[in-house]
Amino acid sequence: MTVTLQPRPTPQQPPAALQQVAGHLDGAVAGRIVAASADLSLVIDADGVIRDATVGTDLDAENIPGWLGRRWVDTVTVESRPKVDALLRDARPEGITRWRQINHPSPSGIDLPIRYTSIRPAEGGPILVLGRDMRAVSALQRRLVETQQALERDYDRLRAAETRYRQLFQISGEPVLVVDAGTRRVSEANPAAARLLGRPAKRIVGQDAVDLFDAASPRAIEAQFAALRATGQAGEIRATLPHGRGEVTVSASLFRGEGGASALMRLVADPVAAETGAEEAPTRAVIEALPEGFVVTDPSRRILTANAAFLELAQLATEGQARGRTLDHWLGREETEAQALFATLVEHGAVRRFATVIRGTFGGIEDVEVAAVSVAGARPCLGFAIRPAPRRIPEGRFEGRLPGGRDVPRSVEQMAELVGRVSMKTLVRETTDLIEKLCIEAALRITRDNRASAAEMLGLSRQGLYAKMHRYGVGDLDGPAEEN
Repeated sequence: MTVTLQPRPTPQQPPAALQQVAGHLDGAVAGRIVAASADLSLVIDADGVIRDATVGTDLDAENIPGWLGRRWVDTVTVESRPKVDALLRDARPEGITRWRQINHPSPSGIDLPIRYTSIRPAEGGPILVLGRDMRAVSALQRRLVETQQALERDYDRLRAAETRYRQLFQISGEPVLVVDAGTRRVSEANPAAARLLGRPAKRIVGQDAVDLFDAASPRAIEAQFAALRATGQAGEIRATLPHGRGEVTVSASLFRGEGGASALMRLVADPVAAETGAEEAPTRAVIEALPEGFVVTDPSRRILTANAAFLELAQLATEGQARGRTLDHWLGREETEAQALFATLVEHGAVRRFATVIRGTFGGIEDVEVAAVSVAGARPCLGFAIRPAPRRIPEGRFEGRLPGGRDVPRSVEQMAELVGRVSMKTLVRETTDLIEKLCIEAALRITRDNRASAAEMLGLSRQGLYAKMHRYGVGDLDGPAEEN
């Protein structure tokens, strides 16, 4: 048996076997085949008028027999008329035209979509138009559009809900952390948590939650997360914050989102401290209204609270800009000056009338006097009272005496009169000697006659300080030569 391979027929050329079968078909059989293969078939004459129509049962309600005797182009919607003209123009005996979707006005009020193709069996003869009902496809398309619109509405609602959540999360006064339940890494932290922990939120994100607490608390935090992963529930625990910030109650709850489990950690400050804070509300109001700067820091000099007068001296807008930062950032002309103040405070527990400056955020410098005290207890802290230094009294108003009853040296009192009578070198030497003597006296007074601290404050060696004390006759010259 020999099989001859025929070339694949094109859409315009039916297979040879089909052509052989078609040769045995009469007109009635061909009509039934056409009616069975299409949902709607129309016979159009040369003038474009519908002369006959075969309608499927699904289209009975569309009154298609009413189209008979009318021009085909008059039965379609306005935007479909160019497609009707193209189907009539392109109909030829050589093959069928390409399919085009045409809409007809419908008694139901919804356009009837039909997909048509046309063929002219004989040159100059009528045109046969075959149509397929596209209502099911159109319904699917409408449902797809409606589904897309519903998804957009749901997305808008979710976005609005997320915006509300973000706003509540940010303005909430309760410290809250969002932590990955598997890795314990912090994914979000609200401003209240940042203030409580004393560090910016961006530095908290990505940290292991255990590292946010004191070294004595990791086991309790790890046990809480282990219970949370195992049972989905965990009891409250007590944990200690670093840098002497006190204790908090930590509660954690599990939730799922974005394909993973996360934990919502709430940090509740010590209720005893909260009650104490409520009782001290009048005291806080008084401190806030003081015309002198008042600052409380932890032992590492990180600011816990500051009143409005200090914020004005430091050129800050809000207390949040100062909280968590070290006081050294604004205090002292240079680092050694602030270190001398803190060293004296640690050694003696209090400092009075320490002359220094406050460096403002925008470059302003204010001469101030600092009184400081160190407070021990369950939550040790340092308190600083900062006031602007007294203005210098203009020359001529000393009346021969300094504050405290000390005589003004003649080299200052008569300096203006000496100009032109003695050399400038002599004036500078006498002025330098006077300033050195006053500085040594002030340092000894601030440090309560502690010569080692005074030497450090002045930037001198002990031997250098002793030599100048002997030179100017300052202090107890018969005291011990060395001090600790």
